[in-house]
Amino acid sequence: MEPAAAQLIGAGLAAIGCGAAAIGVGNVFGSFLESALRNPGAADSQQGRLFIGFAAAELLGLLAFVVAMILIFVA
Repeated sequence: MEPAAAQLIGAGLAAIGCGAAAIGVGNVFGSFLESALRNPGAADSQQGRLFIGFAAAELLGLLAFVVAMILIFVA
């Protein structure tokens, strides 16, 4: 296998993390909505955790994107 082909395959595998981040964000917001509908009084106190979970999932997606770009353009 040529190095350029291996580089692009590695970048494609790293880009899977972007899709996984979208699934993670959906899980975070879906769980929040489910809990908020079950107990509306506690929804305000859980909103901070919602944004922390969202930020963590998005960070992993951005890191996967950066790794893919590094593999394509730098390595």
